Amino acid sequence: MSSEIWRQLREEAEEVVRKEPLLASYVYACVLNHRDLASSLSFILANKLSDDVMPVVTMRELFEEAYAASPDIIGCAASDILAVYERDPAVCTFLPVILNLKGFQAIEVHRLAHYLWLRQRRDLALFIQSRNSEVFGVDIHPACIMGKGILFDHATGIVVGETSVIDDNVSILQQVTLGGTGNEQGDRHPKIKSGVLISAGAKVLGNITIGEGAKIGAGSVVLKDVPPHTTVVGVPARVVGATRESIPAQTMDQRLFED
Repeated sequence: MSSEIWRQLREEAEEVVRKEPLLASYVYACVLNHRDLASSLSFILANKLSDDVMPVVTMRELFEEAYAASPDIIGCAASDILAVYERDPAVCTFLPVILNLKGFQAIEVHRLAHYLWLRQRRDLALFIQSRNSEVFGVDIHPACIMGKGILFDHATGIVVGETSVIDDNVSILQQVTLGGTGNEQGDRHPKIKSGVLISAGAKVLGNITIGEGAKIGAGSVVLKDVPPHTTVVGVPARVVGATRESIPAQTMDQRLFED
């Protein structure tokens, strides 16, 4: 998948250069000067994250190390690009996803932080988490396990706790928290199953499971397990019926239909 997405990205980049010469040098630097998706992403993300403490060359080396050691990271990134393209009605090409959308960029930065965390480079992983939060307004603990095909739509204010698990093909909107209920230790954060849609401003708290294909209404506070393919809403959240879609994450329909 990554090679096909890379081919499409290059075609779109060449079209942008033809239509908007003012962006030519930027598009060449970010896409057309690179051999593959990994090279392009490492350049874009390193330039976003670098600061006076961590120069861009060093940051890019970290991304390239992670991509070489764990090629599945790029496979996940390709799935994330496709998820944005298919689910976000404001996106009609692949190129803006990697160049402009901070939700996608924050997820890919987290994948680096998680890579470092698993290799016991935890101080560096926490530094990457901090930069991710500062630059993109998204705070994901490096230990969080995240699948592929993830969409953070708008993304501002998303917070994901240490023991959270997000399965494949999940969509999460702005101001969502996957958090704990206090200062308890151990496994204390939510487990989000495949196909779930978590609408804007929802708070999912504690070591609970949001079942496959469930939908959480905007502004809800979820404190208990949510069965698969059900819709919950409110403070605290209550079940209002079955979802009308088999995979709410794909339709992105935040409306609630009570039975």
